[in-house]
Amino acid sequence: MKFTDGFWLMREGVRACYATEIRDLRVSDDRFTAYAAVKHVAERGDTLNTPLITVECFAPAEGIIGVRATHHAGKANRGPDFALPGLDPAAAGARTRQDGAVTELTSGPLTLRMDGDGPWGLTFLDAEGRRLTGVDTKGTAFATAPDGSHHMVAQLALDIGENVYGLGERFTPYVKNGQSVDIWQADGGTSSELAYKNIPFYLSSRGYGVFVNHPGRVSFEIGSESVGQVQFSVEDQSLEYYIVAGPTPKEVLARYTALTGRPALPPAWSFGLWLTTSFCTSYDEETVASFVDGMAGREIPLSVFHFDCFWMREYQWSDFLWDPDVFPDPEGMLARLKERGLRISMWINPYIAQKSALFAEAAELGHLVRRPGGDIWQWDLWQPGMALVDFTDPAAREWYSGKLRVLLDQGVDCFKTDFGERVPTDVVWHDGSDPERMHNYYAQIYNRTVFELLEKERGAGEAVLFARSATAGGQQFPVHWGGDCFASFTAMAESLRGGLSLSLSGFGFWSHDIGGFEGTPDPAVFKRWLAFGLLSSHSRLHGNVSYRVPWAFGEEAVDVTRTFTLLKHRLMPYLYGAAATAHRTGVPMMRPMLLEFPDDPTTRMLDRQYMLGPDLLIAPVFTEDGQVEYYVPEGTWTSLLTGETVTGPAWRHETHGFDSLPVLVRPGAVLPWGAEDQRPDGDWLDGLTLRAFGPAAAADTVVTVPDLTGAVAATFRVVRDGDALGVTAEGSDRPFRVVDEETGATGEGAGTVTVRMRVRGA
Repeated sequence: MKFTDGFWLMREGVRACYATEIRDLRVSDDRFTAYAAVKHVAERGDTLNTPLITVECFAPAEGIIGVRATHHAGKANRGPDFALPGLDPAAAGARTRQDGAVTELTSGPLTLRMDGDGPWGLTFLDAEGRRLTGVDTKGTAFATAPDGSHHMVAQLALDIGENVYGLGERFTPYVKNGQSVDIWQADGGTSSELAYKNIPFYLSSRGYGVFVNHPGRVSFEIGSESVGQVQFSVEDQSLEYYIVAGPTPKEVLARYTALTGRPALPPAWSFGLWLTTSFCTSYDEETVASFVDGMAGREIPLSVFHFDCFWMREYQWSDFLWDPDVFPDPEGMLARLKERGLRISMWINPYIAQKSALFAEAAELGHLVRRPGGDIWQWDLWQPGMALVDFTDPAAREWYSGKLRVLLDQGVDCFKTDFGERVPTDVVWHDGSDPERMHNYYAQIYNRTVFELLEKERGAGEAVLFARSATAGGQQFPVHWGGDCFASFTAMAESLRGGLSLSLSGFGFWSHDIGGFEGTPDPAVFKRWLAFGLLSSHSRLHGNVSYRVPWAFGEEAVDVTRTFTLLKHRLMPYLYGAAATAHRTGVPMMRPMLLEFPDDPTTRMLDRQYMLGPDLLIAPVFTEDGQVEYYVPEGTWTSLLTGETVTGPAWRHETHGFDSLPVLVRPGAVLPWGAEDQRPDGDWLDGLTLRAFGPAAAADTVVTVPDLTGAVAATFRVVRDGDALGVTAEGSDRPFRVVDEETGATGEGAGTVTVRMRVRGA
């Protein structure tokens, strides 16, 4: 929200009060509180009839410093509040220090400095004493709008050349400078400023992050009102935000996700290819069987089959009952599909249509959200007479879970938790939550309810969602997908922008609808999107009004689907290792280039390529004719698909067929390469090959191969020294193969035996 009219004036009807000078300071061992007047106090009379802003400074966790600015502290907080699993002030190691008028608070590598002699301001410093950002003279304030609403306002300085990223899955430009962003859940597709996943966290290219600890609407002005500031405001009496230390972007994400929750590790089978019925298409068991047979007959491995909305009867979503006219034997059908090695996904949402028998049941039990007068909240958008399950009620959560448990007993493995964004604010929640704060937070309790049921029924490590909505902390319940995009190259690129923004908001796993959702893609769009989709963390074929079976787009599309599905399976020892890293550290699988190369200025603007794990550079092709432009960081990289080498730093202009795209392996990387290409969850040590990529005159690389739980099953130390390559295995006595990709030299070993290969000058 903008409050000013240029540099000197306020907008009509806006009144603002800015922290101006410190009138009192209270310091303890690990925090301090400043009381700031909103005008210069020259005499005692100036203290009358004027506000104070209370500014509390503290450390909620190691390397994170919080600031809470409050006008009137008496406003009741009805919740909800973000659950912060990593909140641990005792472990923050915070300490204060005073030197004359200067007060400092330090936690880990981060220091907050306040000078009581000067005008109001706060300075955040890194471990070397470098200023990261700061609160300047207008950086702490409250304002009243023409409608009488009260807003707390903060500003943090932007340095010259500083870029801002994140704020959720946003499809607008990747670098957020110059944008106005409202953190407010909306069902707006991928071609607007609205977003399904709104996260009040941004990451700076200067090596720090900012998390606004407020679950309601947060309005960001990123250099868009005051061009040298990031401003954020909430309609409230208090505003709390955290500065998260780096110094690298990975370390920022590690600290932020430690605070808000690390992503669960999805099961390995979920990384294979998903195929759905699509949304509005006609389908029954015969259709489903024809799809599965068609994939098998064309030798395209399929891992998950998804039933979208019309598995239930029309006008009755959600009643969680199969349409008996279309699926007379659901248990038998699911058993037949599972005999073919498939996992089953089902579409659900949190709404109950009036025609559903569950409407009357839920109404009688009090499980539906009500208006202030006691009426059930309803409207006719999406489903006629639709009501909303009140997940703030533990009994409602258990009731909803019970309906899903029946499906799990039938053989369902996971759920697509659709919607959760269109949440009304003119309602009363069971637990008394503030409707404005609950609007964004609803997605969290909805997805958590379903995820926890899956963990309980299927066991730890077997739970996975396909979720559309999320707020801060939602990364704990993967996987999330990019929502409703058009079937076009433009939408393909905007989807990637959204995924990269989400990955810089703490989310480790992300997917999208291959081929686009709205409309029917041109075969060229479909084939290009296939390569991109199968080199994403999760891969799903899904559409709206038309099927997404590959043969509907020609035989070449079938070949492309097969090629990249088999490639992904062979990469699974590497990919699941990256997934386990995301689970342990919060560093995402699909990584914007700046995560891996923060010191390379060119990478800070790149939004049409990414790193898949630490060692694979992926540049999707967004053109029919195969032309692609991408950037290669320093070093000599190797094409995984052709073996050709590319030396950077350099921009590349290439042309690729539909069965190709730039997939470059990082210099000196060693890829664990699986022998199994028919499924994503095989025994990765069976027939394992270590593919060592040069050049590197001397290198000592440790490669781990996980098991299906994400634990390390084997560790390999690869040492390149001059013209020799040595590999030593630990933790496994299984045989393995080594290939030097630069020369083609090979070797074989097992157990702790060191394989030594002469790779040069033989």
